[in-house]
Amino acid sequence: MATNFEANVKPEPSGLTQLYKRPSLFIAGIISLLLVTYLTGTYGWRQGALFLVGLVAGVSLYHAAFGFTAAWREVISSGRSSGLRAQMVMMGLAVLFFTPLIALGEFGGISLRGNSAPLNMAVIWGAFVFGVGMQLGGGCASGTLFTVGGGNSRMLVTLAAFIIGSVLGSWHWASWQDAPGFEAVVLSQRFGVLPAILISMLIFAAVWFIAAANERRRLGEVSSFWKTEKDRSWLRGPWPVVIGAVALAAVNIATLLLAGRPWGVTSAFALWGAKIAGLLSIDVSTWAYWQRPASLNSLNQSVLADVTSIMNFGIILGALSAASLANRFAPSLKLPWRSLLAAIIGGLLLGYGARIAFGCNIGAYFSGISSTSMHGWLWFVAAFIGNIIGTRMRPYFGMN
Repeated sequence: MATNFEANVKPEPSGLTQLYKRPSLFIAGIISLLLVTYLTGTYGWRQGALFLVGLVAGVSLYHAAFGFTAAWREVISSGRSSGLRAQMVMMGLAVLFFTPLIALGEFGGISLRGNSAPLNMAVIWGAFVFGVGMQLGGGCASGTLFTVGGGNSRMLVTLAAFIIGSVLGSWHWASWQDAPGFEAVVLSQRFGVLPAILISMLIFAAVWFIAAANERRRLGEVSSFWKTEKDRSWLRGPWPVVIGAVALAAVNIATLLLAGRPWGVTSAFALWGAKIAGLLSIDVSTWAYWQRPASLNSLNQSVLADVTSIMNFGIILGALSAASLANRFAPSLKLPWRSLLAAIIGGLLLGYGARIAFGCNIGAYFSGISSTSMHGWLWFVAAFIGNIIGTRMRPYFGMN
């Protein structure tokens, strides 16, 4: 979740009948309707459905203020752990569904696969760099998207730098493929479905109790992830963070069933950057990253044919809709130069780190762990250390 996200709260209209007072909601609704109609008619119902899943993710991320950046920073700075514990709930739910489905190998006529990667220095260094970038950029991959949709002008800068960093990471991708380390370790492949679920649950429980014990030691109590700062509203928010966790687990499960693979975010940023590079007469198709058949196929097609891209568009529009319903869409152009510098540096680190670490907080951490791949836990440890460094750096950029 991004930081410095202080929207101006206005008096709420008396209901959806006052839609004309919320032009941003009207615009988001029209664009979403046009997109889902076009995607379904051009690429099939699955593509349209995946866009709608992205919309749900955007609404859930915004209303639950569900993120990774602030959640981890709270653990580091104050010990408060409700966000981190909610992540364990989220991944625990996903593991329960992912593990038997991936073992099944096929559902509804499409092949299913999980996210797995080697346990090597590319994951460690990329995740560490990404972790530093989270705190300087003000958000993770999903956090950048939903705060952009929610009206945070600073995060547009982070997103632009994120895309540039992704291009640089794809340029250097080949040099990281021989990084020292070990082959992928996937618990479900090593031990079977039930043992993999049990081992995963034990790790989730261990993280939960360590985080809770640390919070109790530092603050004298353990915060609840059911509470909200003001009265809840399903339409206008806020939602308890645990509701966001359940919703995002459902998003990832739906993505697996519809796309045949788990949820990801940052590969689309590399694609968008490559498309822009092409407009500038830079031929990225000769780079090893884009020589792979699937990547080359994405490069040669419209971004609307790319599953990750259309889900990202859905997240932005979903967050825009949620912010409008909450009457909190109020972009501000007052951006201190030190904060802007941090956004640029952080975005570059986020993009580069995600490309060399086999993904971001969604593709590597959430989807990797949900697929019982141990590289997800390696990513988590390295990224968390990066977050510690990034948190210590924030004051130098005027970020409290």
